[in-house]
Amino acid sequence: MKPVVTLTLNPCIDGASEAARVEPVHKVRTTNARYYPGGGGVNVARVLCELGAAAVPVYLAGGAMGALLDELLEASGIRARRVEAAGPTRVSHTIFETATGLEYRFVPEGPEVTGAEMAAAVACIEGLDFDWLVASGSLPHGVGPQAYGPLVRLAADRGARFVLDTSGPALRATLSAGPVHLIKPSLGELRVLTGLPLMGDAEIAAAAQTVRATWDVVLVAVTLGPEGALLAGPGGVLRRPAPVLPVRSATGAGDSFLGGMVCALADGRGVEEAFTFGMAAGAASVLTPGTELCRRADVLRIAAEMAGGS
Repeated sequence: MKPVVTLTLNPCIDGASEAARVEPVHKVRTTNARYYPGGGGVNVARVLCELGAAAVPVYLAGGAMGALLDELLEASGIRARRVEAAGPTRVSHTIFETATGLEYRFVPEGPEVTGAEMAAAVACIEGLDFDWLVASGSLPHGVGPQAYGPLVRLAADRGARFVLDTSGPALRATLSAGPVHLIKPSLGELRVLTGLPLMGDAEIAAAAQTVRATWDVVLVAVTLGPEGALLAGPGGVLRRPAPVLPVRSATGAGDSFLGGMVCALADGRGVEEAFTFGMAAGAASVLTPGTELCRRADVLRIAAEMAGGS
């Protein structure tokens, strides 16, 4: 199987730590600091590699934090392709408040990206051999909503499958650019895309199928947080509840879901099995603190339990 290529235009260093309480004005002393390479496509690549698949994350990075991002990916054993950017890579931070069990996330916007930097990222991907291309994450300043369009057409020209996880105008513009194999909107993102309130499974399922009919999309996976997920595809609609697990952190659950599902699809597994595997990966991610994402042993165990209960 060829490596899955992922693209992250606005990556970050994800810091995570714990504090007894988060209070204004006072110094908040933190413990157990951890740092991970982050951003949508980077996280998807991390999940793929954790699950035993090959992945090549392509990402824009600049400044001292860009160099740290390189080091973190190298230390993870991930074969990555950096595209040089002038702006410094952003740093996000998640604080887990031990007194309440609440999680606080601080996420900066990130640097502005030039047209030349975007073109360099596309050129980097053009030089790679792949059957699956995943574009995931927020678009940085300076990049218009049509940014992913050339990649949709590139994948189509090669007979590769394009996977998209973004929101707002970028989601609509990319869907209009050509065939997309899989999109993974949250319920909120699907509401924005359709302009509908989408109250209840029947309305969500109908909206997902309408998206498939309106644009050239094969699979629409709608993540519903603790309520589970719904998948609309050529064979109809699948709806599964989320496994009941102790939650340490919900950060990265969506990226884990997408990484798990793409891993299974790229391995040639059926849609229903891939959907279950994606849900297992998303569920497994809540068992780890901060942005550690899912662990392979947890994913395999939860997937087996879900398959046994279906």
